[in-house]
Amino acid sequence: MQAKAVANTVRIAPRKVRLVVDLIRGKQVGEAVAILKHTPKAASPVIEKVLKSAIANAEHNYDMDINSLVVTEAYVNEGPTLKRFRPRAMGRASQINKRTSHITLVVSEKKEG
Repeated sequence: MQAKAVANTVRIAPRKVRLVVDLIRGKQVGEAVAILKHTPKAASPVIEKVLKSAIANAEHNYDMDINSLVVTEAYVNEGPTLKRFRPRAMGRASQINKRTSHITLVVSEKKEG
């Protein structure tokens, strides 16, 4: 049984979020929350919120035991890009891409044994 939580269109670039998501993949839920609390990255609070949502989904919707939950899948996909322009020298303009992320976390119960 798996429980999942998704945060769509988060205003942080996917490559920055992936650095933090890679830290918690495969970890037990309690350990993952502790790692996120002590990681000084802008994506940490957002991922922590998604993880807590996945834990709540597991407990409420599927009656899973919180203490045996493990982060089985954690991935970040690219969301829509906001395109902005910055003035440059000689009347030119250059494009700035403000990237967004779709963060998905899946938790499931660890097999005993």
